[in-house]
Amino acid sequence: MQPAKGKKKKIPRHPFVKCRGGKRAPRRFDYPQGVKDCKEAVEKYGVNLVCQIGCLGLGSCVQACPQEAIQIGERGLPVIDEENCIGCGKCVRACPQGVLELFSPITPILRFNRQDDCLAPCQQNCPAQVDIPRFIQKIKEKDYKSALMIVKDRLPMPLTLGRVCPRPCEDRCRRRQVDEAVAIDFLKRFIADYHYYKNEHLKPFLLPESGHKVAIIGGGPSGLACAYFLRRLGHKPDIYEAMPKLGGMLRYGIPDYRLPQKVLDWEIEEIVSLGVGVKTGVRLGRDFTLQSLKEEGYEAIFMAIGAWKARKMNIEGEGLEGVIAGLEFLKRVAMGERPEIGPRVIVVGGGNVAMDAARTAIRLSSVKEVTVVYRRDQNAMPASKQEFLAAQQEGIKFMFLTNPTRFLGDRQLTAAECIKMQLGRPDASGRRRPEPISGSEFVLEADHVITAIGQTPDSSIFKDDPIGKDLEVSRRGTIVVNQDTMQTNIPFVFAAGDVVLGPKRVVDAIGTARLAARSIHLYLKGKEVAPPPNLLKTSLPETEVDSTKIPKIPRHPMPERPPLERIKDFEEVELGYSEEIALAEAQRCLNCGLICYGE
Repeated sequence: MQPAKGKKKKIPRHPFVKCRGGKRAPRRFDYPQGVKDCKEAVEKYGVNLVCQIGCLGLGSCVQACPQEAIQIGERGLPVIDEENCIGCGKCVRACPQGVLELFSPITPILRFNRQDDCLAPCQQNCPAQVDIPRFIQKIKEKDYKSALMIVKDRLPMPLTLGRVCPRPCEDRCRRRQVDEAVAIDFLKRFIADYHYYKNEHLKPFLLPESGHKVAIIGGGPSGLACAYFLRRLGHKPDIYEAMPKLGGMLRYGIPDYRLPQKVLDWEIEEIVSLGVGVKTGVRLGRDFTLQSLKEEGYEAIFMAIGAWKARKMNIEGEGLEGVIAGLEFLKRVAMGERPEIGPRVIVVGGGNVAMDAARTAIRLSSVKEVTVVYRRDQNAMPASKQEFLAAQQEGIKFMFLTNPTRFLGDRQLTAAECIKMQLGRPDASGRRRPEPISGSEFVLEADHVITAIGQTPDSSIFKDDPIGKDLEVSRRGTIVVNQDTMQTNIPFVFAAGDVVLGPKRVVDAIGTARLAARSIHLYLKGKEVAPPPNLLKTSLPETEVDSTKIPKIPRHPMPERPPLERIKDFEEVELGYSEEIALAEAQRCLNCGLICYGE
């Protein structure tokens, strides 16, 4: 298909300053007096910084600029005047350190963390690779629009992720060496909430329409993110979703008290309004096939069908009335049902689905007691720490090192027979394998059991598809892809999210969707679908520094409703930061680079 004709849209380009160090970066030695050119300094004396990719601050870029659109600022770093800059790139070519790079509004979509980048530890650990120090710096400056757009360059759903992300970025925050991590996720939610409550949708830059069509199968976080990035790159994505509404696990697996559906609706509408086609209530294998999509003119197909098939426990009594899978339970509640369960409920599992199921159950009027049974100890729980603590606050009981052996009852469940466990040698996951303790069986009375021991993709939908039957699938039911491009063994088919990773975090689904969107863009342009250049796959060792000299400043907690009040309904638990709190929390950020930190 030929690209749409019309006046070519000019794509603005400006130099982007990759270095964060400036005067904060430690020097190994001083250059002799009179050296005022970066190239001369490097050629004659070498790099005087401890950081080998930092800005020397001598201003070769300033001398090269024909527009006087660049200067060395107070922090010892280049400052770009974007109004006067013509994007000629002379400053970029003049820099011997590669500190400057020409960026357009779509560059952040196509560019991934590199080995030669100045990356804060938080950004290295963010699956979406959000430029965290830069968006927090914009909050400090009260430039909330720019802060939000920096996030949305990599993460198109900050309103949602600000509520449900387990915040792996904070695990690597340097402030943890001093006191507590910066509340990165809460700050992300603040800037998204700021525009949500003003009902202000921010429109990103879109490339001119290319004329290329892409079918996206699945309207969850991965499908929505891929559609967003492809639309920004000028292509026409159409989402095919089996459920009545878009959102996937965000809508049908995460309860309203964590993520209100009106919030999700608002953010989805923002993505769809860019020009994304939507067809709901249509299922792969029933209403269409990969073959039929190809025949309809789609040049590429993106698989984002998630992992919805509940794992079975394969024990006696699992088919009794009163035993229900966790995702099925959450889906029914999300669709407006208030199932009569209880009063005594057991939830089996230790992941976030188990926590969501337990916290949802305790909010139902028919439920009086919820007990979570988990076969490992608390330290091995895959659920996020904050979800576990919230469940405890809400009166949910936990029985660790315990596992059901069978469910008891005639037709209706009456109890679960359980056995005590002990931790043995590590298994393939690296966690110590739980082993039953002979003779420790006991009976736990229950009216309902909710099983939440994991999910897998349903690969059976491909078996009758002329194209899909040739798709390479793993023994776990996941689609096999090139992990650096997200391309499958069928060149025009790409996949990301849970159908590739298995059940993971929403932020992982979005991060892999952007990588897939980049690859689809290359494929549509007739280019080689190659991995991003110099791709960073592991944390840079240089980021390990001693920041203990930074003064301690307590982290600002998230305001939330009291436990005894919030378990009576499904209203949102976390209330969000006020502007005053957000500005105070933003000041805790050290604006880290690779080895530099502090102001």
